[in-house]
This record gives sequence, C-alpha cells and structure tokens, in this order.
Amino acid sequence: MKEGIFGGTFDPPHIGHLIAAESARESLGLDRIRFIPAAVPPHKRRPDITSGEKRLEMVRLAIQGNPAFIADERELRRKGTSYTIETIRELREELPGIEFTLLIGMDNLQEFRLWKEPEKIRTLAEVVALSRPGAVALGVVENGRGFRVVTIPLIEVSSSAIRRLVREGRSIRYLVPQEVEEMIMREGLYVHSPI
Repeated sequence: MKEGIFGGTFDPPHIGHLIAAESARESLGLDRIRFIPAAVPPHKRRPDITSGEKRLEMVRLAIQGNPAFIADERELRRKGTSYTIETIRELREELPGIEFTLLIGMDNLQEFRLWKEPEKIRTLAEVVALSRPGAVALGVVENGRGFRVVTIPLIEVSSSAIRRLVREGRSIRYLVPQEVEEMIMREGLYVHSPI
C-alpha cells in the first residue's frame, strides 16, 4: 500500500489542491492521498487563520466522492505548531507496512532544509516536489541527494486569492468545490479577512 501525505493550511481547500493531489496520485501510483490540515503551520503565520475545525470540515467537503482521498485531523488534535516529522513518525507507527510519500510544493522544496529534521523526514518517506509546467526546479538537490519532481497541471488559484475575492464580494464559483463554496457563504468565512 502506497500513500501520499498532503499537508497544508487549506484555508480554504480549492480545486488546485484537488487537481495536484489527483495528478500526484496517478503519476506516483499511490493508493491514497491523506489530506492533513495543519494546526499551526510553522512557516505561515497569519493571525486570522480559520479554525482547524472549519478547515477540516471544508477539506472533508472538498474530497467527498473520491475514495482515494481521506481527511486526517491528527495535527489539529495535537495542537501547537505542526511539524511534518512528528506526523510522519505517528503515521509510520500507526500504519506499519505502508510506504509514505510526502507531497510538497516546489516553493516548499526551496525551504525544506530549514524544516525540523529534514534528513530524518527523507529516511521515513519519499519527498516529492509538485511542479507546475515550465517551472525551474531550483534546489532539487539537497546534500547530494536528488528529489523526485512530478509535474502537475498549471492552475492559477490560491487560497489567499479566494479569501480576497470573498472579502470583495466577488464570485469563487469553480475555484472551490460547490459544497466548500456553500459552507464559506453559510459561515460568513473570509468576509473580513485582511488577506
């Protein structure tokens, strides 16, 4: 069994996340992708981050209907700063025999050496960078060891852009799954978001 670990803030989850995950699943021959919303992302400090409970609910709504996608709330339960190494250690202990692949964006790859225990992460899971077509794969070699890179479709959408559109009263239709859009409107999320 091969499983991808796809972490992030997911504030909100959008079609770019879903397309990237499905592309990686297919390209890497993964059986499942585990979406893991971060409680407190170590590299993203926003004072207005949506509660973990609501972000998890949006992830569940976004991935429903795809049996290869699962939502995992472990980092939200753990509280505090979300470190990937702790998550991978937990998963390997709970699910022995599964091969784990950590999926990260090319932008995160540039900072990977600054993560907590980056070399240990690489011994516990394969680290694969998700790259957009035409992107230059800078920093793909770390300590003489290469990273695998998977090219995903170019989708120009971001969570910050979605939050901005909501704040401006503009449409986010087709940028997020319909159920996520309905929750954002029902809950009044991002209406007063500064970003």
